[in-house]
Amino acid sequence: MGETRKLAAILAADIVGYSRLTSADEDRTLARLRALRSDLIDPTIDVHKGRVVKRTGDGALVEFRSVVDAVRCAIEVQNGMVERNAGLPADRRIEFRIGIHLGDVVEESDGDLMGDGVNIASRLESIAEPRTICLSEDAFRQVRSRLDLAVSDKGEVRLKNIAQSIRVYSLEIGAPVETKSTTPTEAPVPEKIPAELASPDRPSIAVLAFQNMSGHAEQEYFADGITEDIITDLSKVGGLLVIARNSSFAYKGRAVDIRTIARELGVRSVLEGSIRRAGNRVRITAQLIDAQTGGHLWADRFDRDLSDIFAVQDEVTRRIVDALKIKLSPGEATRLGEVETTSSEAHDLFLAGREFLFAPTRNRETFDRSTDLFAKATVDDPSYGEPHAGLAFAHLLNWQHHWTDDWSRSLESAQRSISLALEKSPQSAFVHYIAAIFFFWNKDLDRSASEADVALDLSPNYANALSTRSLPCIYGGQPLAAVPYIQKGLRLDPATKHVYLHFLGSAYLVAGEYRTAATVFRERIQLSPKTDFSRAFLAVALGHLGAAEEARRVWRELMDINPKYSFAEHVGRLPFRNKADADRLGEGLSKAGIAA
Repeated sequence: MGETRKLAAILAADIVGYSRLTSADEDRTLARLRALRSDLIDPTIDVHKGRVVKRTGDGALVEFRSVVDAVRCAIEVQNGMVERNAGLPADRRIEFRIGIHLGDVVEESDGDLMGDGVNIASRLESIAEPRTICLSEDAFRQVRSRLDLAVSDKGEVRLKNIAQSIRVYSLEIGAPVETKSTTPTEAPVPEKIPAELASPDRPSIAVLAFQNMSGHAEQEYFADGITEDIITDLSKVGGLLVIARNSSFAYKGRAVDIRTIARELGVRSVLEGSIRRAGNRVRITAQLIDAQTGGHLWADRFDRDLSDIFAVQDEVTRRIVDALKIKLSPGEATRLGEVETTSSEAHDLFLAGREFLFAPTRNRETFDRSTDLFAKATVDDPSYGEPHAGLAFAHLLNWQHHWTDDWSRSLESAQRSISLALEKSPQSAFVHYIAAIFFFWNKDLDRSASEADVALDLSPNYANALSTRSLPCIYGGQPLAAVPYIQKGLRLDPATKHVYLHFLGSAYLVAGEYRTAATVFRERIQLSPKTDFSRAFLAVALGHLGAAEEARRVWRELMDINPKYSFAEHVGRLPFRNKADADRLGEGLSKAGIAA
């Protein structure tokens, strides 16, 4: 009675030398452990859908539904600890050892777990070396073909109080970073951008920009818009990894082999096609390609009236899902069939406005053209919420860049538009994403986080929503909790790595991990040489590291790029929940002798 027997992946972890650390400085050790739990460990467990069964003073027992999730969680935690221990003397490093086993467990009525599955995981943890993850053979068998792991086979091992020997595999994450006598300006060299990404352990796809076959360059927005709509629809499927538009469109107009694209983006399949629009008729051709073999998984052609464009998009999406053998949940099946408007004219206006708004170059013309198109779309279909969200974003950009004389009122205009958008299209991930941006700049971090969460519930592959979700963590007092969101967004959108690096550097900067922040900002500057914001934050990090000369050199570069840059205005707009976090940025510049 009150017991349930089941198969589960169990992760057991503890701190190496915990008694030594607490005896040396108990208050500091407990404070660091609380910070690690709130900023790194618990958020990482949540991201990988783990459940903390119990905690001890120096460890934890965590249950996962998947061994793959358990191992990924362990790797992220161990990688995070390598970064956090960088530069610390050996006697102050917090290092974990972790054991993972897949086995039979008994769940008590209070949620506690017992049985051999738990005991074996605990024994594996006890024999693990610092910074390593010990896997039982049962666990290793489930992950070896799904994760790219470099492991050591420890052979058959007799574990205490376990009747039979267990074959053990050990994964070491990273060697400790020794404290050196160095000049303050030294920092780890940023790694190069990977040329290829590992293929995921689930179906994955990149949708390339459909070729505009209409014979008119002004129809380019339509071909791009329909492609992005297909990406948006596919992104609603949780069992599918979908590369973001920014990255898949990076190959537009380039003659690149499909298999090369797949390797660079880390996907198993690629969709390509073309669109021809003539009057009220549209022809769409699409072909889904197996990236490993180059063979077709599915191909078709659709000749329809323009008014049927929504049905065509839905059919293309469902045919792809069927070809990849993905089982949709009832909610996903319903969302795929939903449309925000039945007016092809309003949709066309929205696509054109969206193309202007998200173009690489933004200026006053961007604002005028996009707002005009969005406004016309709302007139054509008053119940269509997404154009209102487009208007809200345009006003937010105006508030930031001061394009119009009345820019100071743009935040109020954005609020009116986003309220209408949420009322009219509550099931649109795009609407909730823009709402998350609005509430962030309106300094309502809790509402921003909740809106981003809704966007991700509706569209789990929404890279922009993932990056936006990181912002309330960075500026709300839990900066390291942002890291998993940034890492996942970067995996979906590798072509915009420079953007994610700024967010990542900001997270480490606010967390006080200045050496890591400096490394990240340097890499961002390599990828985006004209950035002013990242140079300002790099100067802050260098100031805290005592590298005043380099900080001043970086500041001179910033002022050459943007002579009108104001640090006070930049930081003043950021919605820090804790004033002390903002103050530490200014302190970094002061330490470098820079007058902000």
